[in-house]
Amino acid sequence: MHSGERGSGNLKMFGALLRFFRERAGMTQDGLGAYVKYSKSQVAMVERGERPPKGQFVEIADDVLGAQGALLAAGESLRVSHLPSWFAEYAEEEAKAVALHVYQNHVVPGQLQTEAYARAVFDCHCPPLEDEQIEARVATRLGRQELLHRKPAPIVSFVLEEITLTRPIGGPATLREQLHHLLGIARLRNVEIQVMPPTRETHAGLNGPMTFLETAEHRQLAYVEGQSGGFFVDEQPELGHLFARYGILRAQALSPEDSAKLIERVAGKV
Repeated sequence: MHSGERGSGNLKMFGALLRFFRERAGMTQDGLGAYVKYSKSQVAMVERGERPPKGQFVEIADDVLGAQGALLAAGESLRVSHLPSWFAEYAEEEAKAVALHVYQNHVVPGQLQTEAYARAVFDCHCPPLEDEQIEARVATRLGRQELLHRKPAPIVSFVLEEITLTRPIGGPATLREQLHHLLGIARLRNVEIQVMPPTRETHAGLNGPMTFLETAEHRQLAYVEGQSGGFFVDEQPELGHLFARYGILRAQALSPEDSAKLIERVAGKV
């Protein structure tokens, strides 16, 4: 098991370079922090690739550490991500996955969201996001959906609680569009969408949402998300237990055909 709170590869490279020049200069993290107006822990996070350098951090660090432009050059190549830092590693694995399986109990999963629905979801963020943050995250979320149409096609399945089909996030028009979008995605040969009816007396997913990936190297991973972050599960027996739960969930849910009929009925009532 390991945490998903990791930065992208280029952030890690920048952090390693920063640490090299800091140690070569004989400066502590506290000492560098005094120059760049960061705490010791914040400097450490930059060095570990867990947060990007902001403001004048790169320019000041390059100067006081005598990096002679090396940090400036490395800073220019930093990829700016609009994903939360704890989600970035998952997104990288998802983009390359040969299989994706998702159980969601509150909202339509990001891989299935329309633009209007995604924007409405981000409008609900607490604390509130700035307009430019919302637009950037919507664009990133829509970009992730290329996975569904990629060739060779990955194997994809979803189990959704029925409340995700009826909760009117964004209003009736947005929900109606979202439901019709689900029906369109469900017609793809590589995708199956199942709905969990609220009348079940037994349920294998009461602990919350979970996502499963098979990587390009055919390694299996589970990803579990909470209020403040997410983490991968890649070790037995925990990984096996989670995959078993998802298998039971698929057996407990409506069939893909009956799920499509239910989605059509719900859409007709919105």
